[in-house]
Amino acid sequence: MARTAVLLTAAAALVIPAAAAQASPAGNPAPAPRAGETLTQPLQVALKALTIADEDRSGYQRTSFKHWVDADKDGCTTRAEVLKAEALAAPDQGSKCKLSGGRWYSEYDDQYVDGPSGLDIDHRIPLAEAWDSGANHWSTAERQAYANDLGDARALIAVTARSNRSKSDQDPSTWMPPAEGNRCEYVSQWIAVKTRWKLTIDPSEEAALAENATRCPNTPIKVQLAR
Repeated sequence: MARTAVLLTAAAALVIPAAAAQASPAGNPAPAPRAGETLTQPLQVALKALTIADEDRSGYQRTSFKHWVDADKDGCTTRAEVLKAEALAAPDQGSKCKLSGGRWYSEYDDQYVDGPSGLDIDHRIPLAEAWDSGANHWSTAERQAYANDLGDARALIAVTARSNRSKSDQDPSTWMPPAEGNRCEYVSQWIAVKTRWKLTIDPSEEAALAENATRCPNTPIKVQLAR
């Protein structure tokens, strides 16, 4: 489900074709792409470009990722911003950005939801999974930016509380959306967010993504790097 991304910071985007990212004209390795640059790669290429590494959850605490903040100081937290952006029918907004009414579509389980109370905002890559995949080495500010990422519509998504809690902190090797029609999109968006934040994938995760990707169109994934 498409929605307008709310950019927290302005950055000039430099589109780097996949082939150009591999080597410079002189034959030397090209510099690694940096935050603000944009990569556009077919699904299969983007998956193969991710670094495979074992996970390490030692030291993880959910409080290491401060969320839902009001980054732009407009009175609405990240949760409310996602709900407003993804609503099929706009909710009413009261004082202190309290939302009521409205209608949403939960992609994971193919359900329509009336009112915001039955919805969770899912981190496409769960916070614990992000920690395992490299965020344990990030600064506090980077972890907060990740947990409140409004710069890419694929990072956060409103879904039923039931589906979000079923997913919990699992990766695609142990959980996929119950709605089979959403699985290719889920795989594509999982790879996109891992790319955006330069997160690693573990061997079982890579195997599950690769298996599912063979059943999906090899369409280009465009990602603006966050770090």
